[in-house]
Amino acid sequence: MKFMIHWSSSTDTRHDTYKNFAQMSDADDQSDHAGVTVIGRWHDLVAGGGVAICESDDLLAVQAWAMNWNGVLDVDIRPVADDDEARTMLKSKWNL
Repeated sequence: MKFMIHWSSSTDTRHDTYKNFAQMSDADDQSDHAGVTVIGRWHDLVAGGGVAICESDDLLAVQAWAMNWNGVLDVDIRPVADDDEARTMLKSKWNL
């Protein structure tokens, strides 16, 4: 299942959060989202937010990743479908 994650930071914690993220090694980053495949991640550094698309068969792994940042970020997680998945479901729904 794919998920779209939006996050935002408060101005009170933003720079400390950025510093922590910037100092993460590749191994730290992999460990941070264990059980979750990151498809892409985009940051709006000035506004203090961003979006990620990830994939996992384990919702709790996605939530655990979000909980790693929960003290400094507001996180919204939503399941999403790609074009092929959406078309397949819609065709099935309307017998197309």
